[in-house]
This record gives sequence, structure tokens and C-alpha cells, in this order.
Amino acid sequence: MFQGRIIIFVAIGGLIAILIGIIYYASLDNPKLQQAKIRLTEIKVMDINTVERYVKLQITFLVHNPTDKTFTVPLIAYKLFADNVLIGNGQYSTEDIAMPGRAAFYPNTEIPLTHIFRLTFSENIEKKYYDIINNENVRFTAEGTITLENAWSIVEKNFEASL
Repeated sequence: MFQGRIIIFVAIGGLIAILIGIIYYASLDNPKLQQAKIRLTEIKVMDINTVERYVKLQITFLVHNPTDKTFTVPLIAYKLFADNVLIGNGQYSTEDIAMPGRAAFYPNTEIPLTHIFRLTFSENIEKKYYDIINNENVRFTAEGTITLENAWSIVEKNFEASL
């Protein structure tokens, strides 16, 4: 009976040691994932709806992996500014896609990630709205968080990118 308890305690201790080792190993990836870079490379007017007063913008981020670790990007959440005026919040998301189905950022690769941002007219952003649809020279900035994920770690990194 006493030997049975010792075996159980040794087994539990072994499992705890394995879990601690996995957590430690996973944490080694975090500093490398933090090295990823994100740039805002293009904002293009795709559609202007004058009846419902909105414009669809195609936003393109270029994500660069300068490390030796492969990762995916399940989420880019950001605020979009036009000439330092907040025009809305956007989100590129592949969270509903299993990790093997997402774009893999292999070591030393760059991949453009695009999605559609819907900018709805409001009196607060009236001038910027018309500047954008009239193709005026507008300086765009995105501030937010990019989530980087590999088999062992998930890292959120703040960014600011201008165009």
C-alpha cells in the first residue's frame, strides 16, 4: 500500500516536471516572436456607396519574420487614422481558421495581409471622409496589436505603422 502511494507521487511529480519543461521551452520562443515587423503598405479605395455613405478601403499590411521561428498571424486589431484623425477601428482576423490553414511566416519571409475596412460617413470625420473619396493626399497611420502564434506560444505585440 505504501509503495503504491510512492509510485503515484513519483508519477505526479514526473508529470509536473514535464509540464514545467514544456512551459519553459515555450517561453523561449516569445523574445523571437517579438522581433516580427509589420508595415502598412497600401490603402486603396475599392468601393464608394453614395446612398448609404460609406467607402470600402482595402488595407494591406506587410508582415516580416526576421527570425528562425515559423509563426502565423491570427489577428491584427488596429485604429486607423487619416492625418492624425481617428476614422475607425479595423481588424484582420483568421482566428476562425485552424492554425495549419493560416499563412505560415517561415524564417526570413514577408507576406502581405489584406482585408476590407468599411469607413462610414459621420460628421466627426466629414472632411477626412471626403478627402479619401476624392483621392486627396491623406497620410494614414495604423496603431494596434498584432498577435503572433506558433505551436508553443502566443505573443501580442503593439505596433504603429504609417503610409
